[in-house]
Amino acid sequence: MDTDEFWRLIEQSGREADGKKARAAWLQDVLEQRSAEDVIDFASHMIAARRRVDTWLMWGAMRALFGFGSDDGFWYFHMWLVGLGREVFERVAGDPDALADVPEVRRLVTMEHRGPSWTNDDRPQFEILDYVADGAWERVTGKDRESFSDALQARGHELLALPCPGDEAWKLDDEEESARRLPRINRYVHEVYGRA
Repeated sequence: MDTDEFWRLIEQSGREADGKKARAAWLQDVLEQRSAEDVIDFASHMIAARRRVDTWLMWGAMRALFGFGSDDGFWYFHMWLVGLGREVFERVAGDPDALADVPEVRRLVTMEHRGPSWTNDDRPQFEILDYVADGAWERVTGKDRESFSDALQARGHELLALPCPGDEAWKLDDEEESARRLPRINRYVHEVYGRA
């Protein structure tokens, strides 16, 4: 499975299924019809995508937009970004400040400010997507998740369970620094909330 096929499946899951659980189930069903090698390829592409958005700047963007961002919350935000599809992902991976222009982000910020309350499917996290490949691996190979981890490590992947940004660290709650690093996001949030 190459990168194009990975993204095709991610995007097709959004057309074939409604809601995060259904999307994840659809993806797992598809992967269960593939080879073990394809399942590892899918997981490898997911790890590579996640690494691209595992930055302090992206973490700061999440916090500025949504007002939260624990380790776990940011970890599953990575998956949510993948779930938005390739075009959006590529745009924001290269420029986290571009999240201010993403329609789904704007919808969630507006809901957060004016209502209605977010449902679990609205939340900008997609935790269950993180478990699709290892679930498929168990069904395809009959082996446990430890063997899945071993297969990924054999491909040279370092397996992480929490964010590990590699860019310049900064104090994410510093509003002046956030405004300097993420000017579009901060302008947009101030417009929505009516702050100067």
